[in-house]
Amino acid sequence: MLRIISANLNGIRSATSKGFLDWLAKQDADIVCLQELKAQGPDLSDQMRNPAPLNGWFHCAEKKGYSGVGIYSRHTPDRVVEGLGIADIDAEGRYLQLDFGALSVISLYLPSGSSSEDRLQIKFSFMERFLPHLAALRASGREVVICGDWNIAHKEIDLKNWKSNQKNSGFLPEERAWLSRLFDEQGWVDVYRGLYPDAGEACYTWWSNRGQAWAKNVGWRLDYQIATSGIAEKAKAAAVYKEERFSDHAPLTVDYDWVL
Repeated sequence: MLRIISANLNGIRSATSKGFLDWLAKQDADIVCLQELKAQGPDLSDQMRNPAPLNGWFHCAEKKGYSGVGIYSRHTPDRVVEGLGIADIDAEGRYLQLDFGALSVISLYLPSGSSSEDRLQIKFSFMERFLPHLAALRASGREVVICGDWNIAHKEIDLKNWKSNQKNSGFLPEERAWLSRLFDEQGWVDVYRGLYPDAGEACYTWWSNRGQAWAKNVGWRLDYQIATSGIAEKAKAAAVYKEERFSDHAPLTVDYDWVL
């Protein structure tokens, strides 16, 4: 089995202090995709950088304490692609790709548009410019798994209070339609939904820090593993880990019948 975990840490230093790396050491993961590092290279301890038996690769944001993605792997990649080659996107540290033979694994942190109208427009701009890259990946002949915080709940089943959130970023019609284009037009597969098409409250991966969202499980599914069909068909099980809380997101683990 190939075990891939995706986890938005909301700060790697914060998550580490809450036991994330201790938990990770018990997971027997092959590849771990991290988002929202909120750290630069010098901020990372040796354990954060290379938590044995895994080694880490990182794409940090230029702004301190902001964004950033990383990938831990027990396998040495054949190629590392840091960023999309688009200056303003790469300055925010949102894309990291590791290639292993015929498989590419990507850690993605899609912008949130919830803080302001300006950030929503930046999110829409990212989505528009990322779409051709996704199409190129899909057409490359490689198998690809894109792990990340996509900051979009796709369907009503993917969040608790969908009726009251239809005008909020994360569940806007335009955002949801964009995800649908990936699945319906480009042929990408939502791996978790493929395994558990009817999962409701169990699917949530993010909870607001306001009110008692975590305690009441008033959540959203924002974290996905989206894959090409060949490897998606090899997915055998997926789970969202909620027994401990390392972040405002929960780790998403998928096991694939795949050998690197």
